Amino acid sequence: MKYRHLGKSGLRVSELALGSWMTDVSDSAKQDLAAQSIKLAYEKGINFFDCADAYSGGAAERFLGKTLKQFPRKELVVSSKVFFPTGDGVNDRGLSRKHITESVDQSLTNLQTDYLDLYFCHRFDPETPLAETLSTLSGLVDQGKILYYGVSEWRPVQILEAQLIIQERGLHPLTVVQPQYNMFDRYVEHELLDVCEKLGLGVVPFSPLSQGLLTGKYRKGQPIPAGSRATYQGQIKALLTDDNLDKVEELIKMAQELDTDLATFALAWGLRDSRISSLITGASKPAQLQNNLKALDLEIPAEYYQRIDRLFGFKKFSRQIG
Repeated sequence: MKYRHLGKSGLRVSELALGSWMTDVSDSAKQDLAAQSIKLAYEKGINFFDCADAYSGGAAERFLGKTLKQFPRKELVVSSKVFFPTGDGVNDRGLSRKHITESVDQSLTNLQTDYLDLYFCHRFDPETPLAETLSTLSGLVDQGKILYYGVSEWRPVQILEAQLIIQERGLHPLTVVQPQYNMFDRYVEHELLDVCEKLGLGVVPFSPLSQGLLTGKYRKGQPIPAGSRATYQGQIKALLTDDNLDKVEELIKMAQELDTDLATFALAWGLRDSRISSLITGASKPAQLQNNLKALDLEIPAEYYQRIDRLFGFKKFSRQIG
């Protein structure tokens, strides 16, 4: 396994992390497969395990906590998130001091741990003063309940506003950002990565395989595989446009030229930028995780990056006056 620092912090995380967003814990057989994946991840050197209080209504946290208990806590980097509703109460959501304080305690209980290495604001909360959110998170660092905190899917201007408040009030620093990032969604390259580099923030993207689109299991002119998430998740099915699937076919050809598969190719592409600390991947079974690990050793020639840019018509945004 290879490790990178989380931005300018002293914390080192594995280049691939194991996320729990789509972990299926609905029955014992699926739980057993998920547990095998977590065990394999640990054995292969993955130390970063990502979760959230909203995943499966808290069941994902409870399952992850139970499974990770077999490993030494000091060898793990465990994260969770707060923002989305965790109940029907008027205060069971958002980034208020009340909800964060109550949510972190519940996450600690669910995960069977005394502290979280990373704690993310799952989304931005326009209804709560930013200073209230940041002072609460900094206070959790003082209490030892979390070691570092970060944000997910915040705009650069929101991160910069947070940085100003942190500096003005002498709060513990923001350390990490978790955006969506993959070949089909490269918005972070226009501005966010530059901001994170300037502020010394680690970047740990989720959905590096575009929710399965970059695995190669969805092909143009072929039926959606039985049991795949696209059969029951409209969010994924919406990605399966003719244009997207045409791009998938071209990417598969590129991967084959390098004697590898599309998923490995896509993950290696995502790790090409040193500003990326870790990619958060999902794996419903050990075989998927084992395949993902091949990305750590794949060297992609520079010409392929240029071909991918041309395929997607990608060009970093810039504006010149005069």
